[in-house]
Amino acid sequence: MTPPYPFSAVVGLADLRLALLLTAVSPAIGGVLVRGEKGTAKSTVVRGLASLLPEVAVVGGCRFACDPAAPDAECPDGPHDPGAPRAARRARLVELPVGATEDRVVGTLDLQRALADGVKAYEPGLLAAAHRGVLYVDEVNLLPDHLVDLLLDAAAMGRAHVERDGVSVKHAARFLLVGTMNPEEGEPRPQLVDRFGLVVGVTAPQEAAPRAEVVRRRLAYEADPGSFATRFEEEDARLAGRIAAARARLGGVRLPDRELDRIARICLAYRVDGLRADIVVARTAVALAAWSGRDAVTKADVRDAARLALPHRRRRDPLDPPGTDLEKLEEVLAQEAGDDPDDEPDDDPDEDPGGGPDGDDGPDSGPTETPVDDEAPSDVDGGGAVTGAGPDRQPPAQPPAGTEASWDDQSRDDGRSWDEEQTAGDAVGAPQAVAFAGAPYRPKLLSIAGKANRQAGSHAGRRSPAYSRHGRIVRSRRPLGGKLTSLHVPDTIRAAALRGEQRYTVKTEDLREAVKVGREANLVLFVVDASGSMAARQRMGVVKTAVLSLLRDAYQRRDKVGLITFRGRGATTVLEPTASHEVGVLRLAELRTGGRTPLAEGLRQAARTLQGERRRDARRRPLLVVVTDGRATSGPDPLTVAPMLAGVATVVVDCESGPVRLGLAQRLAAALDASCLPLAALQNWS
Repeated sequence: MTPPYPFSAVVGLADLRLALLLTAVSPAIGGVLVRGEKGTAKSTVVRGLASLLPEVAVVGGCRFACDPAAPDAECPDGPHDPGAPRAARRARLVELPVGATEDRVVGTLDLQRALADGVKAYEPGLLAAAHRGVLYVDEVNLLPDHLVDLLLDAAAMGRAHVERDGVSVKHAARFLLVGTMNPEEGEPRPQLVDRFGLVVGVTAPQEAAPRAEVVRRRLAYEADPGSFATRFEEEDARLAGRIAAARARLGGVRLPDRELDRIARICLAYRVDGLRADIVVARTAVALAAWSGRDAVTKADVRDAARLALPHRRRRDPLDPPGTDLEKLEEVLAQEAGDDPDDEPDDDPDEDPGGGPDGDDGPDSGPTETPVDDEAPSDVDGGGAVTGAGPDRQPPAQPPAGTEASWDDQSRDDGRSWDEEQTAGDAVGAPQAVAFAGAPYRPKLLSIAGKANRQAGSHAGRRSPAYSRHGRIVRSRRPLGGKLTSLHVPDTIRAAALRGEQRYTVKTEDLREAVKVGREANLVLFVVDASGSMAARQRMGVVKTAVLSLLRDAYQRRDKVGLITFRGRGATTVLEPTASHEVGVLRLAELRTGGRTPLAEGLRQAARTLQGERRRDARRRPLLVVVTDGRATSGPDPLTVAPMLAGVATVVVDCESGPVRLGLAQRLAAALDASCLPLAALQNWS
């Protein structure tokens, strides 16, 4: 068996290694979420941690790893005799694949025993295997919602509850949760992020020497894994011994009242939600002290613990990625300490405040401020409103006072239409404006009518109803095409029993398939009119607020989103379909208005985009949202383009306003066989 890449052989990544070691010392911290671009050794470091974990004592023969000193009273394999044989083994690192099924995670009915012996028995899943060990989820941000719900429940309660297929089981499920993710592929649900005690951002080395060393070690490992692991065996053993010693010391570490007060003041100043942050910072500070060999928590421990535990806990809006407030955290820490941000802590300089995994003093031995997401949308204020100006952009020029409010939908005072005045942004220097969005609201649910074809499958989500592998069982049926995808156990056994045999056996004709209905995630493609007419009467600000609200709604429902705008001479795909919704917020903030209205080009671009996405992923159903007043002052008649979007579920959001209404958006909706929704009706008032 090929040995894993040694933990101590990893170059750099001091914050990540320290966070993993601290959670190994004190699993009560709550685990680690690792955020970083692809190819930054996230999975390598996590898998290397398994060899450092201390051994655990288990009851012999117990499938749920019960502790002989305190066995679980509700263990399905119990009750355990106090004199039962004991065994010792290393804590397990169990990997949860993104594509795992629900019954594989929580366990299910043991079909072999049910069918062969006629008894109802439980077969444990991955949560049981991870008990008293590590549960590792790679690409945790891509984990389906139904599995996220299971993890949240187990992480909160420390127990797994199984109620399925006639089985009712409870068992202990306390594990160290470690997840890795690439922020470019979208953010995980805030509830899941909050369950991770620590969040660490990693990036590739930016200097030639460490990059060369990474490649050198990786090639040596691939050439001879055994010899390479032997080189670092002693260092790994030293770290394992230090973890065991820190665990033994953990219960004796004191948390002085002044440091507990410091933690509370920091969390108050940082305006975190709830009290979980205070608890996690306290536990991390205690673990830091134990790791460093001290019997009391110091100010340095609190500062370092706050750097690891707080940046992801101040989420002003669901679309804000974790880590966007690292500068704010440094400011709070500096103000609380009464020092300049560049000052060193006033503790003993000979101590190792960071307690880095190498045990050495130096710049890499403790946590450092590492940007988590360089593309974080800085355009969202405390209420989620787009400000339109990031740190590197100047605020957009505003129209003269009173000008924008006086522009009519139809014409200017000189008799020219607004579209004629702004010919497509056609000329250099043509007037353009950036409208500001207000605070997002809860929008009306836009969904696709009908259920997706079960044979094609669907993406788990929360928008449109669909037949899926996960969801509520509504009935059973004979397998389609002879292929069984989800066994309906009660109806299968019932069908076999109805044959009237004294000792029945299940035959092929008895098999019944479970039909499940849940909700799916869709591709929501926005086509937004950004022409000059939309700037009239500040309508674009209202439109941006609506689209921002729909973007947030799509994030919460796990959709992919895309954004197409049209103005001037054509249409532009400003956001290719992606799961990274925060990028959509950033692009929306930068959206300028002006020029003619090439509505037909916007529809054409939407048809091309959907055709390409259909080739990439035929299972994901698209929902087209066209935001327009229906006016077209450039290009062909949009009604002639409508057949290109035949069969696509479409919603036309009618932005027309004013006392005189032409009803052009309603005509467009009829041509697209779409529903037409006035902009004012988009907000859900329920």
